[in-house]
Amino acid sequence: MTDAQPTGEVLSAPPRRSAKPPGPCAMVIFGAGGDLTKRLLVPALYNLANTGLLPQAFALIGVDIADLDADRWRDSLHEMLESFVGRTSSESRIDHVDEDTWRRLTGQIAYIKGDFEDKATFQTIKSQIEQAHGTGGNCLFYLAVADRFFGPIATALGEAGLMEENWDPDGTRPEHWRRIVIEKPFGHDQASARTLNATILRAAEEHQIYRIDHFLGKETVQNIMALRFANGMFEPIWNRDRIDHVQITVAETVGVETRGRFYEKTGALRDMVPNHVFQLLAMVAMEPPGGFDAKAVRTRKSDVFAALRTVSPKDAVRGQYDSYRQEKDVAPDSNVETYVAMRLSIDNWRWAGVPFYLRTGKHMSRRITEIAIRFKPAPYAPFEDTNVAALPPNWLLLQIQPDEGIALQFEVKRPGPVVDLAAVQMAFKYADWFPKEPNIGYETLIYDVMIGDQTLFNRADMVEETWRAVAEVLDDWSKTKPASFPNYASGSDGPTDADELLARDGRSWRPIKG
Repeated sequence: MTDAQPTGEVLSAPPRRSAKPPGPCAMVIFGAGGDLTKRLLVPALYNLANTGLLPQAFALIGVDIADLDADRWRDSLHEMLESFVGRTSSESRIDHVDEDTWRRLTGQIAYIKGDFEDKATFQTIKSQIEQAHGTGGNCLFYLAVADRFFGPIATALGEAGLMEENWDPDGTRPEHWRRIVIEKPFGHDQASARTLNATILRAAEEHQIYRIDHFLGKETVQNIMALRFANGMFEPIWNRDRIDHVQITVAETVGVETRGRFYEKTGALRDMVPNHVFQLLAMVAMEPPGGFDAKAVRTRKSDVFAALRTVSPKDAVRGQYDSYRQEKDVAPDSNVETYVAMRLSIDNWRWAGVPFYLRTGKHMSRRITEIAIRFKPAPYAPFEDTNVAALPPNWLLLQIQPDEGIALQFEVKRPGPVVDLAAVQMAFKYADWFPKEPNIGYETLIYDVMIGDQTLFNRADMVEETWRAVAEVLDDWSKTKPASFPNYASGSDGPTDADELLARDGRSWRPIKG
């Protein structure tokens, strides 16, 4: 047997398992002329086509009130796609536009000018699906529209018979399938989420409904499950005996920009917490699933949301950056929050007594999405001559964006004759191991809808439980004005009240600036 390779050997990444193209289908996009379609959906479809993961028989059907036809819609999409070439932002990684790929994507393209609440529009859609060559009647409906249209569109699809599936004689699989994709916000509180769920479930079955959260399309978010459940070293320490607390940070350097009207109705809590941030929390806190099928994973995540203690207003902090009231479409005396911090508790065996702190905000010092897991200190009896109180704690850092990776901070002996401890860090960077691929963040999610995999999508009960967890805070904030808004400077780490939230427990936030 040969000796082990010396430390420092550079390993190569294992070969990638290739995915197969989905079966034939049509995709109907409501809101075909909107930003979501142009900036995210169509570039993601292009990337799927460019990697061979678009159905060989595919039809793209746009529906909008805008006065367009198929050719002008295609041209507007192509123009937007070309504008992404050479950009480096995470939303627009397109190296170049390959015209053969573009022709495959738009070979069967149609545009329907129609009102979303006009029954005649849905009869035209039905006819267009029937004309889609080679798709076999399979169709996904993507609601890239304002949330006020979610219920009416779903109802109209049901009334027009567009959600009906023909099943094979033994009833095990549909001869053709129909699926509906619904963007956020899925409701504005628990009551509205329940109402929307009831409306959609009158038109479709739960297995046909895909409540999308684009955070779950990020590779690094999906990798949290791989890190936890594919590595035996972590499970024994992933609990209240070894973990002191968890911090989840989703910070942005941009303000509300052109979304002032939307933000005035929504605020940071509704925009980010029950969906994006809670999804990260569930990935960290869930129990190991019996398998990686949709039912097993979603049930484990649902268990986390059900065990979340309803957040008390005293455990929540809101903030507003100093120039928010000068933004376009924002009221000069607005009390809408652009920052939220919370202390959460999960009432189950694994996490009893372990606080989860989350924060999210705009106009902050650095753009970062990170999960920081702090471990309890070791007994330092052997190091009597070391100032152990000054030693940094052990952290496991899951860096979601922009510098995707995983880092572990721990103590080592500093070189020299004296036993002196120092904190060091081991870091894994995705960019060091895997080639960067054009990715919008929607590719995986759209692909999963096409193959019928609901693992990364929310179930009705999950949505309602997340709104339940923040219900008391929403109610309190709707009735009380903040003491002083704005209360944090642009480019800072947020309001001082958020620091005090952790200081009450004898803890502090990790600096965002790094």
